[in-house]
Amino acid sequence: MSNLYATEPATNGKVIIDTTAGEIEVELWGKECPKAVRNFLALTMEGYYDGVIFHRVVPGFIIQSGDPTGTGMGGESFYGEPFEDEIHGRLKFNRRGLLGMANNGSRNSNTSQFFITLDAAPELTNKHTMFGKIVGNTIFNVLNIGNLDTDKEERPLIPPKIRRIHIIENPFDDIVPRITAEEKKAQQKAKLEAKKDMEQRERRAKAKKNTGLLSFGDSEEIPEEEVTVKKKSMTRQDLVDPSEAEHTKSKTSKMTETFVNIPPSLKDLGKSRENEASEEKKAVDLKNIRAQHEREKAGGSAARQAEIKRMEEDLRRLKKRSGSVSDSESDSSSRARRKGPSYLEQELAKYASKRGRAAMKAGNKRGRRDEEEDVLTEMRKFSKRVMQAGDEPEEEQAEEIEEGEAKEEGTGIGAAMAEEEGGIEVDDDVGWLTHKLKFQVDDKELTRRAEDEYAVIDPRAKARDLLGKPDKKKLKGNPNRRTVRNSGRNR
Repeated sequence: MSNLYATEPATNGKVIIDTTAGEIEVELWGKECPKAVRNFLALTMEGYYDGVIFHRVVPGFIIQSGDPTGTGMGGESFYGEPFEDEIHGRLKFNRRGLLGMANNGSRNSNTSQFFITLDAAPELTNKHTMFGKIVGNTIFNVLNIGNLDTDKEERPLIPPKIRRIHIIENPFDDIVPRITAEEKKAQQKAKLEAKKDMEQRERRAKAKKNTGLLSFGDSEEIPEEEVTVKKKSMTRQDLVDPSEAEHTKSKTSKMTETFVNIPPSLKDLGKSRENEASEEKKAVDLKNIRAQHEREKAGGSAARQAEIKRMEEDLRRLKKRSGSVSDSESDSSSRARRKGPSYLEQELAKYASKRGRAAMKAGNKRGRRDEEEDVLTEMRKFSKRVMQAGDEPEEEQAEEIEEGEAKEEGTGIGAAMAEEEGGIEVDDDVGWLTHKLKFQVDDKELTRRAEDEYAVIDPRAKARDLLGKPDKKKLKGNPNRRTVRNSGRNR
């Protein structure tokens, strides 16, 4: 399996599909399949997949989505027409968790629908564009969707829905969406409202009311019908020339014939004009929505500017009042007039208290730093004094140290310490700074003396002493004993 992964090229795009069944993390091959990846990302930017369901689930094979109609027969590409397949030799449907483009059964018919494999599907290789793969533990969310109950038409009984697709890495920075997701939502909302209005009008028009019953309710008022008054002609038939009457009749019949018999070319022209009018209406609706968004933004910024100006005016008034009122009497009278502090004063007090707390915290930190620096400087001074004391002779060092301490006491450091201590005895002995640790010179005499003083206890000698036997070595080494033996032999 690792060999299969090694043959696949590196990805350069990443999205997260947020569904009702959990998140699905997808990496995209933008270099190998640029058209499919660009189409997918552009439709994502437009919010095309928001709210789309997984309309097809085949256990052990695939799950399919991307159709906003939810039937499996809809969908459109970002390019406005189906785009061609992008087959790559290193991209094969050889395992689960692979993302591919769905088509209508023929080549080069890709739109917006996509599928995710639940197992190896070699029959799809070289027939469908594979442009992404599922990574991480999100594959288990895909498998959960694949285990849903379906009907005979492979449609899930409770279809999961795509909430939104988040773009994490976009390999194509030059994509310009035709419409933003917010504008599309506003457009769909406007369409739904217009559809509801049309349905309500149709219901009102088709509603048949029983006018035979007496009712005083507003809902059962009899609609006023337009009364058409037929006017009689003011001409006398006996005075009209019959030839002129026939001529007018023939004219009217010809006109009706021309109006009734409309050629098919004109019908097609009318349809095309209607389509153009509907497209123009859509464009106008989109322009109106964008203009409304801009107006709302401008209105919000204008309201913000007005609020800022009002706050500035309040500040100016407050400064003027504080400058004009100087005496304590006027101060007390102005406070008596006011029942309480204004909203601006309360906000300023809150702001000042927050700043004060922040300053206190900063001051505490600064004080700690200063204390640490003071301790470090004192330690550096002490180490310097010790080093200097080690280099100079003992008498000079002691004199210099005593002079320095006398200066410190005279300048204020020692005096301040004495005042703070309140008569506590202070150790002024500085001789320890110049003291040196000296050892006796070790020579051979000391070593020999230590060896002589070293006592050796022989357990065998101790045993002989207990038994009363003489030591042979001692007897051999005793000269008196030897002379005794010699004298015995001479005898």
